[in-house]
Amino acid sequence: MKRLVVISAGTGNPSSTRQLTDRIAQKALDRLEDATVNVIELGPLAIDTARAAVAGFPGEALQEAIDTLAAADAVIVATPVYKAGISGLLKTFVDVLDNDLLVAKPVLLAATGGSPRHALVIDDQLRPLFAFMRAFTLPTSVYAAPEDWGSTDLGKRIDRAATELAALVRAGVEQEVADGAWAGYQHTFGGNAARAERTEADVDFDSPLMRLATGGR
Repeated sequence: MKRLVVISAGTGNPSSTRQLTDRIAQKALDRLEDATVNVIELGPLAIDTARAAVAGFPGEALQEAIDTLAAADAVIVATPVYKAGISGLLKTFVDVLDNDLLVAKPVLLAATGGSPRHALVIDDQLRPLFAFMRAFTLPTSVYAAPEDWGSTDLGKRIDRAATELAALVRAGVEQEVADGAWAGYQHTFGGNAARAERTEADVDFDSPLMRLATGGR
């Protein structure tokens, strides 16, 4: 059973951002058939996330969300656009994640906004953020302005993005890449990524930093 995880940074009730992720997730489920969906709503985690950003230690609810994300086979991320940028709530959440957590995970990027003029926020801000996290961002992203909700074009973009997501999940891209090339990535020891639980055997003692630490030998 494949595990999809939705990260929704919407805070309204109802939230157009959550409505968009629901449509995308349902279409992905239709494509995969043998999959489940877990939703991480960032609004209720806001205080815990802010504390973790300052103190460096996630609370129980935030740690549960991180563990859920670590176990995902694919991720759907959606943010509202505020003041021509992504939600600070989403950025802070990503800031507290270990750099290894999303290595090679397929990630579908989505956003909602009050104007079509903000559609490039996905490529300008979301895509570089998840590229830094070394995730596989899909070629197709989904942006929805108010006038898009009643259009067939939005449904076509959702269908195309969900098809790409399902193809990468079925291919086992994360396992093929991350498991096969894990040693080739730079890692954070003691982080919150399951694959980051490394041993002393994984330390490169021949690196310049380690040689310096051992007196230059």
